[in-house]
Amino acid sequence: MTRVFLRPDDVRDLVRDRLGTDRRVTALDRLTGGTCKGVYRTTLDDGTTVVLYVWSAEENYWPASATVPDDPFTEASGAATFATNHAALTAAGVRVPHLIAVEPAGRHLDADVALVEDAGDVTLEALLTRDPHRAAEPLARLGDALRRMHTTLGPRWGRLTDTSPGAPPVRPAEDVVLDRALGHLAGAAARDPRPAAARDRIAAHLRGLRDRVPPRQAYALVHGELGPDHVLVTPGGEPVLIDIEGLTWFDVEWEHAWLRLRFGAAYPALRPVALDADRLEFYRYAQVLALIEGPLRIATGDFPDRRWMLDLAERNIAEALAPL
Repeated sequence: MTRVFLRPDDVRDLVRDRLGTDRRVTALDRLTGGTCKGVYRTTLDDGTTVVLYVWSAEENYWPASATVPDDPFTEASGAATFATNHAALTAAGVRVPHLIAVEPAGRHLDADVALVEDAGDVTLEALLTRDPHRAAEPLARLGDALRRMHTTLGPRWGRLTDTSPGAPPVRPAEDVVLDRALGHLAGAAARDPRPAAARDRIAAHLRGLRDRVPPRQAYALVHGELGPDHVLVTPGGEPVLIDIEGLTWFDVEWEHAWLRLRFGAAYPALRPVALDADRLEFYRYAQVLALIEGPLRIATGDFPDRRWMLDLAERNIAEALAPL
């Protein structure tokens, strides 16, 4: 598809209504890296900047796929979800970009939008790569924020917009993860001969991991896909969480399986809460399968960094086959 991204004139009325009639947009720069929403740095006539989030089909690079109906990590997007999750993280004492405004599609744009503080463009990932000493403080402070999240408990697992104290019982979270992983395995097998050839063995290994996981009924706030690229660092060394639409009540092991993968050697500095080893390994392996199917699927479309996605899938195919 030919994608049409926003231009300064498209957001003129939004900025005027939300930031004042005397404010004028002088530049609108689309930031790279997003796959589900557009992120734009908006420069105003006084030299200040804000960030605009846009949830629309034009900004979403993901092709449609079969999903597990109760998977809480599927299609988490939109202004209402963002606002709910922003409020929950703020209440838990977790730093996120200050929220200026949210509005649904139809008023100014044909898409849900949010205006937030511009917390800069220095990521924790960049600091860990080029200045590990400077990364030490925000890494430790991120660990503190994660412990606040992971000791904030909810009534059951699921999206914050879907749960309430009077909600009916749901099946175990680990069964949702199993079905989700089997779906990712099927999708990967349809796109690459190696997971296709090993499909039965991978499924058996996955079910064996699931069988070792004991029951649980305690769920905490988890970001869902928190890597160092989803943490901005202010000049004062404060970590700021972004891409928060996937915030969910879930097992903390889901978060830590991802954190271990994404933070690598820096992970111990986060000083994690106590974890169940069997649940952690089950979730880690499920995420490996997701990191095969997802990249292979998005690479079939017009995502601009297709080679990066294919390399990611390649690494995780090796991870999936290793324990067989």
